[in-house]
Amino acid sequence: MTHIIHRSLRHTPLVAARSQGIHIIDAHHKKYIDASGGAAVSCLGHAHPDVLAAMHAQIDQLAYAHTGFFTSEVTEALADHLIEHAPGDLSDVYFVSGGSEAVEAALKLARQYFLEIGQPERTVFVSRRQSYHGNTLGALAVGGNEWRRQPFAPLLMDVPRVSPCFEYRDRLAHETQDAYTHRLLTEIEETFIATGPERIIAFCAETVVGATTGAVPPTPGYLQGVRRLCDKYGILYIADEVMCGMGRTGTLYAFEQDETLPDIVIIAKGLGGGYQPIGALLARAHVVDALRRKSGMFQHGHTYLGHPIASAAALAVQRVIQRDRLLEQVRARGEYLRKALVAALGDHPHVGDIRGRGLFMAVELVQDRATRTPFDHNKKLHAVIKQQAIDNGLLVYPMGGTIDGKSGDHVLVAPPFIVSEAEIDQIAQLLRQSINQSLRQIA
Repeated sequence: MTHIIHRSLRHTPLVAARSQGIHIIDAHHKKYIDASGGAAVSCLGHAHPDVLAAMHAQIDQLAYAHTGFFTSEVTEALADHLIEHAPGDLSDVYFVSGGSEAVEAALKLARQYFLEIGQPERTVFVSRRQSYHGNTLGALAVGGNEWRRQPFAPLLMDVPRVSPCFEYRDRLAHETQDAYTHRLLTEIEETFIATGPERIIAFCAETVVGATTGAVPPTPGYLQGVRRLCDKYGILYIADEVMCGMGRTGTLYAFEQDETLPDIVIIAKGLGGGYQPIGALLARAHVVDALRRKSGMFQHGHTYLGHPIASAAALAVQRVIQRDRLLEQVRARGEYLRKALVAALGDHPHVGDIRGRGLFMAVELVQDRATRTPFDHNKKLHAVIKQQAIDNGLLVYPMGGTIDGKSGDHVLVAPPFIVSEAEIDQIAQLLRQSINQSLRQIA
């Protein structure tokens, strides 16, 4: 028996006893390859000595001080580090305890920005279908994951939504990539106009879509087009990089590869690598300066803002990434992962697409490759694959509802940045084995 409200109230999960490198060991001494870093969290793997040492040292010095009274040296140092390595004029950081909190803070910062500059009529956010921005009510409202939203829909603010940038599923057979991108941008502009651009606070989008559709990158020019439209109508652009940011795609921020710059960027998972709960938003100078000039405060706050131990862990993680040139390694290992997945699954009759950036990849399963027809959602292929992979000693991140919140199955693969080529080969082979075994189960 357990007194924890687990994710499933019918099954108690395995007990994780210890971890090292890319492996987690359960209470029965079985070893699992953590091929998804939990939920693309464990960028340095587990028990990294530098991070553990930094946490121990910080505990001895200062474990907690409320930010209503104090800042701390380590949190200031983390902010300095992030801004030093941030592109453009991203100038200020706000620290919270996770991705959903960071999204909530971004929504409130964006709203307050317009209050401060004398545009209180801006009250609406625009986002995309088949997106995910978190599980708190504001984040759930702007998100487009229908399975997560539906039970709580009456509690959520209304948010106009546009199509996802999902080329594999939505680009028409006769359509060029440029024409597809243009069609999406036209839809965004038409939605802005129909909503009333003077009412819109921000457009919110994941740079590379994570769990909902599985490592879906934007088409070339899409995010640049989003930036132009936001500038045209005075709308803020909020980039959600909770899952795809902090080096996961091969650059510190995923949007760097799209040669654009959001007004606010949200980070979390790879920021602290799972060693402590932490998330953050980074904002451009004009956003924060508006608050600084008028009210002189951001009307928001949580008890554990800028927690010193979380900051120490995150700072250590980010310093290791810089020192060990792990962004270069992500690019190299990411290309190796792509090739390994293609070699293992590229000719599989039930693999429709292999996609992603860096060490952020996904495999989409289909019943028929030619028509891209998904499996019957009642068979819950993604859940079968997850359990079969666990049985095989492999931890991956499968999800259902890939296409529309109900149909479609994919498997997200996001191993730690320290993964070796031999370990990638093992991951690819175990994934193929797990998929084949699962397909036999549902046949």
